Amino acid sequence: MFRRREPVPFAFLAEADRFRSNVAPPPRERATAGQIAGRWLLGLTIVSALAGSLVLGMPALSADQSSQQTQQSQASEGR
Repeated sequence: MFRRREPVPFAFLAEADRFRSNVAPPPRERATAGQIAGRWLLGLTIVSALAGSLVLGMPALSADQSSQQTQQSQASEGR
């Protein structure tokens, strides 16, 4: 695959930057109702999973001071 090197006039290069095609791209296909519902369901699932993990994870992340003071080991009771 060899390219031929031919001289191109400068005017042609200058016009190439301004060239607009008169061929329009085909219109985008519209999403069906099932696809839209699926996207909403996926988004709702992701948001609810994040909210659920936050609700379930908050007690583990909170530093509870009262439980640390009341817990004592059995070895310290015998003294």
